[in-house]
Amino acid sequence: MARREEELALNLADVRQRIAAACASAGRDPGEVTLIAVTKTWPASDVRLLYELGVRDIGENRDAEAAPKAEACEDLDITWHFIGQLQTNKAASVARYASVVHSVDRLRLISALGRAAHRAERTLRCLVEVSLDGDPARGGAVAADVPALAEALADEPGLVLGGVMAIAPLSMDPMEAFTKLLDSAAAVRAVRPAATIISAGMSADLEAAVAIGATHLRIGTALLGVRGPLVR
Repeated sequence: MARREEELALNLADVRQRIAAACASAGRDPGEVTLIAVTKTWPASDVRLLYELGVRDIGENRDAEAAPKAEACEDLDITWHFIGQLQTNKAASVARYASVVHSVDRLRLISALGRAAHRAERTLRCLVEVSLDGDPARGGAVAADVPALAEALADEPGLVLGGVMAIAPLSMDPMEAFTKLLDSAAAVRAVRPAATIISAGMSADLEAAVAIGATHLRIGTALLGVRGPLVR
């Protein structure tokens, strides 16, 4: 086994063990939790290695990096998740490869994604990104705006309301932060009962996310290592 493949295999086994242990503590089935490998700054070759190791969900933060990486791996049966802040002028590009957009936090973006999905003849599953500390610089909608965004997503042709996403602020205890997300998750399910995705938890706080019921974990560093400049 090549050195990088071995490194990824060991990291993946460790992450899966952490998820299994967290699920056991929470009385949950590990099969309820989807691991998204966040390959930001890592090359397409790592995506291929992860695919060979059984990973089928890949997350990216920036369209400029994600679009060529998705094209390089178009022969693989991958579900691409766009998880970073998204500008409306990038919606058309993202709609061509992403299956799930985690970072929907404003009405203009919903309209742009709807138009882009229509042109691409694709359907995008979209999550309402919720701000857990109200800091507009971090992206995400405040809890009071979540129901209106959920309604708009549910009504937009080409888009499917999938659930919620959040990032635990560094200033908050992860368990406290993710618990706050549950009210917004309930508000979204009130609009569409099948919108059960809760995208929460990263390398440092996945245990807290699993404990509150997260269905999708976005894991980068624990899986691929400390990020540096993109290596092509």
